[in-house]
Amino acid sequence: MPINRRAFLHATGLGAAAAALTGCSEAPPKPFPFPGLAGKLSGPLVTPDHPGYQLARRSFNPLFDDRAPAAIAQCRRIEDVQACVSAAAAANAPIAARSGGHSYAGYSTPDHGLVVDLTGLSDVRLNADGTVDIGAGARLIDIYTALAGAGRCLPGGTCPSVGIAGFTLGGGIGVLSRKYGLTCDRLVSARVVTADGIARTVSASEQPDLFWALRGGGGGNFGIVTSFTFNTVAAPQLTAFQLDFPPGSVPEVLGNWQRWLTSMPDDLSANCHISGGSPSSCTVIGCFVGSASGVNPLLAGLIRQTGSQPAARTVTEYSYLNAMRYFAGCSTMSAAECHDQASGRSWNREAFVASSRLLPAPAADPAQIVSVFDHRTVYVIIDGLGGAIGAVGPADTAFPHRAALGIMQIYVRTSPVQRATATRSVASMRDQLTAVLGDGGYVNYIDPGMPNWAQAYYGDNHTRLRQVAQRHDPDRLFNFPQAITNA
Repeated sequence: MPINRRAFLHATGLGAAAAALTGCSEAPPKPFPFPGLAGKLSGPLVTPDHPGYQLARRSFNPLFDDRAPAAIAQCRRIEDVQACVSAAAAANAPIAARSGGHSYAGYSTPDHGLVVDLTGLSDVRLNADGTVDIGAGARLIDIYTALAGAGRCLPGGTCPSVGIAGFTLGGGIGVLSRKYGLTCDRLVSARVVTADGIARTVSASEQPDLFWALRGGGGGNFGIVTSFTFNTVAAPQLTAFQLDFPPGSVPEVLGNWQRWLTSMPDDLSANCHISGGSPSSCTVIGCFVGSASGVNPLLAGLIRQTGSQPAARTVTEYSYLNAMRYFAGCSTMSAAECHDQASGRSWNREAFVASSRLLPAPAADPAQIVSVFDHRTVYVIIDGLGGAIGAVGPADTAFPHRAALGIMQIYVRTSPVQRATATRSVASMRDQLTAVLGDGGYVNYIDPGMPNWAQAYYGDNHTRLRQVAQRHDPDRLFNFPQAITNA
């Protein structure tokens, strides 16, 4: 990392001496890199002297509250995004789009760069043919609410404040993915502003290479998507379930969960959650497209195979919207309160460090995996894949992990003071798992310390992704440490 010479001198007490030797006390301030941009926007351009700057620059993770972008453009139309791209290109300045602000590495808040805030582009409009047009700044909970009102469903994630853009561009895994596919698999077309400032419509027939890359190639790499059109399905009736197994039973539960899941119908999705401890404990959480009477025999089979009775068992039937609110953690709130938790003043932020590992196939010795988490303060979510996800070929979209059993998220809550300790702990667990599981990972759980990250996130699709990025962004305007063109 290059050293900021001025900050280093002052931090070591040498700043005054250096200033005396050069005959000046302070370097002149740098000019604002985006002159004239404010006049081209329909929304405000928030700069550090603006009273709303501290709020506008925040992302979901408070660990990145120290990031200081030169400006945040609060966009309300596609022309605003085009103006931002042109301004950043002219200034040769960092630029990043923000939808929900959930980038695990904070890449959506570039220091001294331009944040293109898309939350003003959040309309959800259902079409007569069952497709839905969604603005890139929409949050998942608001999408589910709008679609459910029309009796429709889009498979997506459970965190209510996640933005649709980053979620889709990385693939999009959720509790309905085994039944209906990844969110990116439902994509029909998208509007995207490329590095030349042109707004393009991409689909299977228009700019097909870029359309391929946007389905799993990760956010921030090829342009700024301003809207998506998805195919939807009829909103199903769902049954949510949770099995809480006692501490010490994790190797048996994990071993049987992975074999059980591969034999389940696509109607069933199930994740294995592990809480590190002495010893660790685990919970199987998921949903079933259908009634409780349909899922209960399937859950009984898992319990029987495990040989361990859960300490608690919950099976509840829901409508589609109420199920998504349940998984979002706001089933007891009003719709307004749930929205406020997702994107309003009560935005439920959380400081954390995280990484991922792919579970390519059932592990021969689950105890090896569990031993990594014993005696640790860590929460691990293994998202179960298969079903409709695996029905798509690994090269048919940019998302490569079609044949995997699951994706493991390693998540440690922390604070700014304990950040370095948490980062070392997550890296240690990630690297220990490499010997057991290999080096695969998921770009939506992006980890700035991930070894061999391009191969981990994109596998054999990386070469084609580089070609697409170089074709549409030859000067590397959309650049960050783990941009596709940097590997």
